Amino acid sequence: MRKIILAAAIAGAALSVAACSQKTEDATSEAADSASADAAANADAAATAVTDAATDAAAATTDAAADATSATTTETTTTTTAQ
Repeated sequence: MRKIILAAAIAGAALSVAACSQKTEDATSEAADSASADAAANADAAATAVTDAATDAAAATTDAAADATSATTTETTTTTTAQ
């Protein structure tokens, strides 16, 4: 009789551990999926930031080149006219 009760208790404990393990596995899977989604969102945001920075840098370079060309043209014209 004791062996049957002991075996039933062990079986019940084993089922409890198995059920708990499944819940833990599900929670871990959900956490991994969430972390993956967060990483993807952060990568997209970083790519957008880099693209925006590159666009701003290109615009600034273009503006600086135009200003330099304009200044050189004005200086050349002024120097030529003054001679």
